[in-house]
Amino acid sequence: MIYLKLFNPEDLPAISYDLDENQSRFTASVAKALKMIRERDDHFAFPVTIFDGQQAAGFFILDFGDDKLELTDNKNAVLIRSLSVNPEMQGKGIGKAAMMKVDDFVREHFKDCNEIVLAVNQKNEAAYHIYREAGYSYEGKTRIGRSGLQYLMDKKL
Repeated sequence: MIYLKLFNPEDLPAISYDLDENQSRFTASVAKALKMIRERDDHFAFPVTIFDGQQAAGFFILDFGDDKLELTDNKNAVLIRSLSVNPEMQGKGIGKAAMMKVDDFVREHFKDCNEIVLAVNQKNEAAYHIYREAGYSYEGKTRIGRSGLQYLMDKKL
């Protein structure tokens, strides 16, 4: 069973996996994402661990900072960033199941939030399809990211 929990430092050994070169083009490693939060002393970013049963399987950040305003005008939105699943556990539907659970997780922990936004690289077709299947909309808005054109997606809560 897939479930989400706010990150606990005890999760780190299990999610300290390496991403291959292709995946690293599209998302930050867990270590890099956590380092950015620490260096910025970012009180608007909430790391989340994805679990498959009792095993930590992946990671993402719910970012309530101003970066989300590049994707939406909604100050009550949250930006999903740095999503990854342990490469040894990919292909089992963990990422899709996690994205299906984000809505309820956000409603439970962040009651004022009414929209989830994200940006996905146009070349990251697998991730794009996962987000679409999880109910995220793409209305034709794009931006240039660190690895090229990104589709801007959202989901109303």
